[in-house]
Amino acid sequence: MKFSIQREAILQPLSQVVGVVERRQTLPVLANFLIVAKEDQISVTGTDMEVELVATASAIVSEAGETTVPARKLVDICRALPDGVEISFEQEGERVLVKAGRSRFTLSTLPASEFPTIEAIESMQTVQVEEKGLKQILDKTAFAMANGDVRYYLNGLLFDLSSSRLRTVATDGHRLALSDLNTQLNLDADLKLIVPRKGVLELIRMLSDSDQSVELSLSEKFVRLVRGEVMFTSKLIDGRFPEYQAVIPVGAEKSFRTDRAEMIRALQRVSILSNEKYHGVRLELFDNNMKIVAHNRDQEEAVENLAIEQDMENTQLGFNVTYLLDALNALDSEMVVMSMQDPSSSCLVTEPDNDNIRHVVMPLKL
Repeated sequence: MKFSIQREAILQPLSQVVGVVERRQTLPVLANFLIVAKEDQISVTGTDMEVELVATASAIVSEAGETTVPARKLVDICRALPDGVEISFEQEGERVLVKAGRSRFTLSTLPASEFPTIEAIESMQTVQVEEKGLKQILDKTAFAMANGDVRYYLNGLLFDLSSSRLRTVATDGHRLALSDLNTQLNLDADLKLIVPRKGVLELIRMLSDSDQSVELSLSEKFVRLVRGEVMFTSKLIDGRFPEYQAVIPVGAEKSFRTDRAEMIRALQRVSILSNEKYHGVRLELFDNNMKIVAHNRDQEEAVENLAIEQDMENTQLGFNVTYLLDALNALDSEMVVMSMQDPSSSCLVTEPDNDNIRHVVMPLKL
């Protein structure tokens, strides 16, 4: 294998793919990139055996071939080289020689045959989705995914697809986030897929706010997204996602609304003195006013007051302030509406007159 390429041309695919490479891995080859050079193009692949990213770039290929090289070392080398320099790669036995200007690096390799790749995927349905819309619904729900939960199906994001809607749902058992993208998908049948946490985070990282469409391919075991020169593939979590519709309060007539940004700032200030373990805050609603109170074990107290539009009796509510802030920060509107059936029930956090984004936060006993 022998090729040359501009620093910026190779740094882009390397940076796009390196995020999927685990720092700690079960197989030594998983710490490497698979680099394939052929027909004036190179491809760079990274995987952790669950999520795979492949990026391509144009190069001057003198000798076709493939090998694997240490991923983070190669990224660090390319980043440290000066702008505009041409980098040459040449395989010499079990080493790859990287040269740029007066710099010279020799990297160890492992055989490409040892590199695990996700093979061609069976019976996939392919749909076109607006990139900006997909990124937005991921951003508004990913925060509620569980992390390391024994209920493995919660450590990911549900893609609930119908012919006219793409919905994402996440829950960790304490809160739930749901967001809809109304779009024509023309699917043969409704689909429900659980994409693992790492795959969701990589998707968010690679997507932009472009108005262009991306290609989303779906099967029972895999999801694949192609955006420009980058192809993302992820295995799916084999499990049954909870019946999330049952968690969303229906007919929650007791509600109040307030300025979202003001509430976020007040909660952030109060959280400084909240209990380090439970992060609880108490919302005291009375006569179109909300008092936000936090205590900790040192008998310290923080109090904030906010004006609200109250459509319920005076009462007290308790929440985990982190969960409440996550839900509020994922909205875009100037005002926020918080609805519930009674003070001890779950709370629905929404934007006024917008059902496409719904967040549910469970109450906390204080």
